[in-house]
Amino acid sequence: MNKKQMDRLIIIFVILAIISLFYPPIDNFLEDTFSAKENVLVERVIDGDTIDTGIGSIRFLGINTPERGELYYNEAKVFLETEILNKTVELEFARERYDKYNRTLAYVFYENRNINVDLVENGFANYYFYDGRDKYSNELEDAWDKCINNKINLCEPSSNICKSCISINKNYLINNCGFTCDIKNWTIKGEGREKFTFNSTLNSNEQTAFEIDLADSSGSLFLRDGDGKLVLWKK
Repeated sequence: MNKKQMDRLIIIFVILAIISLFYPPIDNFLEDTFSAKENVLVERVIDGDTIDTGIGSIRFLGINTPERGELYYNEAKVFLETEILNKTVELEFARERYDKYNRTLAYVFYENRNINVDLVENGFANYYFYDGRDKYSNELEDAWDKCINNKINLCEPSSNICKSCISINKNYLINNCGFTCDIKNWTIKGEGREKFTFNSTLNSNEQTAFEIDLADSSGSLFLRDGDGKLVLWKK
């Protein structure tokens, strides 16, 4: 390819990139066409959504698993160790290559399975679109719906008597029950790390505010009882 042809290709790419800002189908086309892939050996599992490889730490895209000390932290880590430790996986990169900790962001595939999606479907992670939606976002949401239907792990519903009459409105938890609800040690969390723990009772028709960065939630909130079981989740 000569310089003139190269310059023409660059101009076309720049035009498509500008159009993609206003026309999502073009954005999807560019993502599918120019997303890079690489095969790596998984040398260590750090936690449920981070692994060590020959090219450094890999942070799984589109998901968030429990932090150390939270319910299902160990189970998520063991799941990855069972599935991909000491195995060669394929990484697929998206628009943002690195996070703020300089970890490489990627979808991880093993034997044509999207391990990111598997983690969500098995109840070891929730979806987390911190870098915006991409071509796997719908699959991740579908995986969460399957997890909810199967009522497993992070999707196991609470059996608390207040489960059916508690609601969320913006930064408020509301008791619509005809009785007082003990919400001590209940937690509400966004898709990412932001979490707020309640430490009170909530009288009938009373509401209480919670402090959480709704921007970090990326549009979804997950309310859990004192045993870590899911009371409700809201987009």
